[in-house]
This record gives sequence, C-alpha cells and structure tokens, in this order.
Amino acid sequence: MLAAIESLCKAQIFTVGDHVKTLRGSAHGVIKRILDDGRVVWQPEGTSSELTALPESLLREKKSPRQ
Repeated sequence: MLAAIESLCKAQIFTVGDHVKTLRGSAHGVIKRILDDGRVVWQPEGTSSELTALPESLLREKKSPRQ
C-alpha cells in the first residue's frame, strides 16, 4: 500500500503516444498532445473524443512486459 501512495506522489512526465489510464482504471487511452500549462490532451480508447486532464489524474500504462 505504501508503494501505491508513493507512486501517486511522483510527478508524471508524459510524452505524446504514451498509453495511460485514469486513477480508477475506468478509462484507457493515448496522450495526443501536451499543453503549455502542463495539462495533457488524451484520447480514450474506442472514441474520437479528446479529453483534457491534469497529469496527476492519469497513470502511465504498461503495454508490454519489457516496459
């Protein structure tokens, strides 16, 4: 449990193309662009919508065992 809390405290640094999920894991998607103020624009899987979020509200998703 301590590891989970520590991971939430670390600043996430995303790049375009990173696979992400929401903190609850209810939505998964891909980072489309990074805005000047630090917010990220991401696209949930299965939709053409784009959402804007604070980096703290998303977690990088591991897509392969090598990552």
